[in-house]
Amino acid sequence: MSYLVEQADPRPRTLHVPGLQSRPSAREPGVWWQIYRALRAFQPDIVHTHMAKAGALGRSAAAAYNRTAGRARPAAIVHTYHGHVLEGYFGRVASATFIGIERRLAAITDRLVTISPRLRDELADRYRIGDARQYRVVPLGFDLGEFAAIDETARARARDLLNIPASARVVTTAGRLTAIKNHELFLDTAREISAACPDAIFLIAGDGERRAGLEARARDAGLAGRVRFLGWRRDLDVLYAATDVFLLTSRNEGTPVALIESMAAGCAAVATEVGGVADVIATPEVGLLAPSGDAASLAGHVAVLLGDGAKRRAMGDAGRRLALARYGIDRLVADVRALYQELRG
Repeated sequence: MSYLVEQADPRPRTLHVPGLQSRPSAREPGVWWQIYRALRAFQPDIVHTHMAKAGALGRSAAAAYNRTAGRARPAAIVHTYHGHVLEGYFGRVASATFIGIERRLAAITDRLVTISPRLRDELADRYRIGDARQYRVVPLGFDLGEFAAIDETARARARDLLNIPASARVVTTAGRLTAIKNHELFLDTAREISAACPDAIFLIAGDGERRAGLEARARDAGLAGRVRFLGWRRDLDVLYAATDVFLLTSRNEGTPVALIESMAAGCAAVATEVGGVADVIATPEVGLLAPSGDAASLAGHVAVLLGDGAKRRAMGDAGRRLALARYGIDRLVADVRALYQELRG
């Protein structure tokens, strides 16, 4: 995402720390020191961190800054949870350790931000991280203008660019090819859809360490000519413009960004009912949900939409209205501004 930072105005200051992973690393003391020195130089009013490792280093450095150079005017500390790695990523002992760390970090944090009510409830009630009074819900916001602008002319052009027949039915997913995204379920669902929809084409945008295995699975399922692995793409507007149904098969999601973008583009949506997905697809008018792992239910939803153009277009229109109203960049800016004003007046 560095290309987005390069386009920012004013240009942010960045600290380059290559190789910083989620597990403990010998690099961490040096990174912590860089952050602490940056805080001393900048003297911030607010320190706002994101992600687990960056949040741990950033918040602990900010607390140290407040006790030393910033003690006369300490910075307010804010952390945003976009999801969590407290279950399903590591073993029981490691997960318990991370929960303990997050509880201690919450004690030095002024506001804990989550991107959905469900995530807030999970962190506060299930994992007992922080106090309910610390939490604020600020849904993600995006510049969705290029997706909102997609019309029938853009759809026809996208099919030409991707060499897809105008009459084909296109089912798409986008995301890293990692276990949590569960592309195996996407392929299992595609196999079931193919029996009912012989003209269906399946697009997978994204890359990762599981690609070779997924390509082999597609061949073994007889889908080699029907599933296209597109790799990383920046022209997601083209991808969504060519799409009839966006299918998300993740095992877990915080806020499903690709799903929101596809809805803003007017795609009908089908997804597994996990994490924050139900906060986006809150009613059947904007999308259809199925249990995680249930290829038959997912395939049934997709097949209905592929076979009913009027229903598919109505869902796409309703999803677009919801995505633009709830997840637009202007709403995000207003929410964050209100949070900062609450902290600093």
